Amino acid sequence: MYEGQTRKIRCEDTWRAVRRAWEAGETGASLAQRYDVGLANLWRRRASEAWKRRPPAEPDPEPAEGWNRYAQRKQTEFEYRREETRLLAVKLAEAMRGEPLAQVPVWHLGFVLEWRAENLPPDQAARDRDWAVRHGWTEAFWSETGWLHPLSYLDEVTLQANREDWREDAGLPPGTAEGWPC
Repeated sequence: MYEGQTRKIRCEDTWRAVRRAWEAGETGASLAQRYDVGLANLWRRRASEAWKRRPPAEPDPEPAEGWNRYAQRKQTEFEYRREETRLLAVKLAEAMRGEPLAQVPVWHLGFVLEWRAENLPPDQAARDRDWAVRHGWTEAFWSETGWLHPLSYLDEVTLQANREDWREDAGLPPGTAEGWPC
């Protein structure tokens, strides 16, 4: 009796995976081997189902200053941001140890006040309040009963009180995008 080769029947999920991989750019031979499908069957399905490869992505255009100067500029910017972050970390660490708040950047003042109120003795929180209310707009950080508002509120008060500084930092010229920050 003649024993023929057994037919391999693959489920539709397998064929969908093969199609996705082929359309993404993988070769037919590698797909046939990986999914254990016949190469002839793969080509037949590709033709009958009109599989189309995605067009290759457009390469990034070369910057006007060239790739080397671009890379140099990016490294300089990275090193500046890294140093700035480290200096900020030092100032925040000092403030969280209870040292004076004078050097804490305005955008982080609410965070430091909240942290100190939760982690340092109550007399430190009272001294912080006495120090902060001298700045006028920071009085809004505390409720009428003397409790420090939540951080999200402190951030909003800081942003609104220093709106023009934020706009300048963001590079927004006067008279443009007047609704920001909102």
